[in-house]
Amino acid sequence: MTEPWSELAIVPNSPGRAWAAEKLFRFAVRDLAVTVELGAERLGRGGPVLRIDRPRAFFHRLGADAKIGFGESYMAGDWSAPEPADALLPFAERLANLVPKPLQSLRRFVDAAKPGSERNTVEGARQNIHRHYDLSNELFAEFLDETMTYSSALFEPGSDDLSAAQRNKIDAILDLTGVREGTRLLEIGTGWGELALRAAKRGAHVTSLTISAEQQTLARKRVAEAGMQDRVEVLLRDYREATGSYDAVVSVEMIEAVGEEYWPAYFAALDRLLAPGGRAGVQAITMPHDRMVATRKSYTWMHKYIFPGGHLMSVRAFEDAVRGYTSLRVDERRGFGQHYARTLRQWRQRFLAAWPRITDLGFDQTFRRMWEFYLAYCEAGFRAGYLDVYQFGLSKR
Repeated sequence: MTEPWSELAIVPNSPGRAWAAEKLFRFAVRDLAVTVELGAERLGRGGPVLRIDRPRAFFHRLGADAKIGFGESYMAGDWSAPEPADALLPFAERLANLVPKPLQSLRRFVDAAKPGSERNTVEGARQNIHRHYDLSNELFAEFLDETMTYSSALFEPGSDDLSAAQRNKIDAILDLTGVREGTRLLEIGTGWGELALRAAKRGAHVTSLTISAEQQTLARKRVAEAGMQDRVEVLLRDYREATGSYDAVVSVEMIEAVGEEYWPAYFAALDRLLAPGGRAGVQAITMPHDRMVATRKSYTWMHKYIFPGGHLMSVRAFEDAVRGYTSLRVDERRGFGQHYARTLRQWRQRFLAAWPRITDLGFDQTFRRMWEFYLAYCEAGFRAGYLDVYQFGLSKR
């Protein structure tokens, strides 16, 4: 299958759409704390610099599809910034109001529809996950820390140690679910195995589920190297296919890949698999509820290039789903979004520093700019508070 970034091209559209896109862009940035360099012009109120290096191509892409074209323009080199996350921050802080409210009602006429091929059926979810998580274990190893953990870290005050912060996050959710000696633990979403290993070191018996063949391979290798085969089983299995009864269920930043259509199935699985008196811990990236509702049908750059089939919940949507689809109750929730901003900044710095080795793996400059934009865009979202991340503690009556 051809990767989407390998066929980056300007989608033909009318000059009128490019003209309208330029007018809207100028309107959007007029009072943002950013300096947009557009030829000899300087737009915005001043602040981090964003340079429009190829105006014609930039506005052409925005006119074709603003939700996708802005990121594609960075991938193509139409715009640049000395520090992309800083330049994106003012946009993230005003994301809900960048487009004038009268024009927001036209969203349904201009937003691209989500492709049916990216629905998270059992087979579709495997294909969606394959497109991101099976890129290369070696790629992820270049920018993740030694724990190979690809979710928000939780830093101790005064510390920037990413590995320690990742272990701290894992310990926090294991504590939240009461994992200890003899606990029967189900993990939905293995990653590369660090949580399963830390739970096993507490004396738990762990069944971990993934639908990424690459992740299963490396997680099993790490389990074997740690001598934990008798305590950890890593299965290539969808959460909807899981069986058994467990004292605790944990799922760290996997719910983002479920898709709104399958939220009932996901939460029903938590309920079905958790034994009476058991506890579940779910770590989830969240967004404001009104923005979740307004954008729930939108097809964005993030869907096209990074997380096909992905969908973020709001805190309200999460708690409504727990009430609506389970017999569980939410006992505890804690947010730490600014820790995710710090995590993403470290990932981006490590990714760029490792680029000479990453290119040897077969990835090109378009891929580099795509990932740089992805990590900077997400960092700006968390710094602005538009995005957050929570650990939810659930119990079964």
